Amino acid sequence: MYFCNVFVEINRNDVCHFYNMLFNTIEFLLFFPAVTLLFYVLPHRWRWLMLLAASCFFYMWFIPKYILILLVTIVIDYSAGLFIERWADSPKRKRTALVVSVVSTCLVLFIFKYLNFCSANLVELAQHFGWSHPSRVLEIALPIGLSFHTFQSLSYVIEVYRGHQTAEHHFGYYALYVMFYPQLVTGPIERPQNLLRQLHETKRLDYDNVANGLRLILFGLFLKMVVADNLGSLVDKVYATPGQYASGDILLAMVLYSFQIYGDFFGYSIIAIGCALSMGFTLTDNFNVPYLSGSIREFWHRWHISLSSWFRDYLYIPLGGNRVSVPRWAFNTLVVFTVCGIWHGANWTFMLWGAAYGVLLIVERWLRSVHLFDRINSKAGRAVVGALNVGKTFVVVTLLWSVFRAPSFSDLGQLYAALLSNAGTEHLAIAPHIVAALVCFVALDIATRHIRFDRWCGKLPAPLRWSIYAIMLFAIIVFSSVEQYPFIYFQF
Repeated sequence: MYFCNVFVEINRNDVCHFYNMLFNTIEFLLFFPAVTLLFYVLPHRWRWLMLLAASCFFYMWFIPKYILILLVTIVIDYSAGLFIERWADSPKRKRTALVVSVVSTCLVLFIFKYLNFCSANLVELAQHFGWSHPSRVLEIALPIGLSFHTFQSLSYVIEVYRGHQTAEHHFGYYALYVMFYPQLVTGPIERPQNLLRQLHETKRLDYDNVANGLRLILFGLFLKMVVADNLGSLVDKVYATPGQYASGDILLAMVLYSFQIYGDFFGYSIIAIGCALSMGFTLTDNFNVPYLSGSIREFWHRWHISLSSWFRDYLYIPLGGNRVSVPRWAFNTLVVFTVCGIWHGANWTFMLWGAAYGVLLIVERWLRSVHLFDRINSKAGRAVVGALNVGKTFVVVTLLWSVFRAPSFSDLGQLYAALLSNAGTEHLAIAPHIVAALVCFVALDIATRHIRFDRWCGKLPAPLRWSIYAIMLFAIIVFSSVEQYPFIYFQF
């Protein structure tokens, strides 16, 4: 996998070098209020242009030339929507426009995300059989968030094709739908019925929207800078040299990574939702206390909701969903989750991670069919079973996160070899403020399981509410990790 690893390193070095407009930077601290203020100062007819220009500026702050890639996909899918609408009475032409759009957009994604991976594996396969095959590696970085805005663009074309969305004739509004800066690079993946419609609406300054948006931004920065980044520094130590650590510390690092990736991605999502809400736009909630799930099926209803629902609506259901025979359903499930794994990255570990979830869902369905716990009628008994199911699901998800994080099977093997051998002598030293931040995160996650943080916080008495703001702001200023980690899902 040498060539694939070269590509991964090129990606990380090139992309991270341009991470200057992260949500947790001074640059964004200046960008966000300026854009929000301009949005409310300008009349409605000019707001789309200002937001589009701001979104372009935001994206070009990373790697400027890659905005041309977005432009290509935007032009393809904008045109496809118009042709699909024009050819509404010609099913063949309409289907052709859809296929051209989907294939063209996916081809762009393939070239930048999967071409080197396929090339590297063809070289290895040829070497295995003694064939001659030239090795070609494109030294290109994966454009920030390419997978996210590709899926958002595809959802528009598919919805127009299905007749659930009218084609957008204003190129600027469609471009803004794809490039809306809060969710441009890491989602949530929005449907046109939600975001595109809102872009046309006249938004008025509303105190509650601004207040709730700022609450979400503060909470998201706390999760990212205080929880996730501090956990990341601990996790990186163990995953870099697992053989030096005792088994208990490796297990601890696996658990900490579960909370690192959750705090990191949840933090980004609610900052994005908060930025949009400050201007009156409502984005899709992307998480719903996923670690309180009692099954793998429930976990995927609560984790990265905009992506799991995208695969449900545009791949799982078209394949037949659950309205087919059990063997066909199992095949559909395995295909969807394997594709989901590949979507996350051009690496065999991602494919294994996705396929493993498919297998687990198939096993879960079988276990439900044998009615294992149906005879437990008491409240206490069902509560115990529920708690055990939550614990079991968290353990399984945590073990699979180690597959997700591993750069290669070799690294994954080293991690589990060290875990089983218990030969290491080093131990993780966790600072008290990191423990306190993690406890606060878990407590807030449980407290807000039925109501989002901004609304929950807004109902608290003013002294308590402002105390929470002060504690979070103090923690961000004093206890933020010394290392600035890019958001984990930026690489996808």
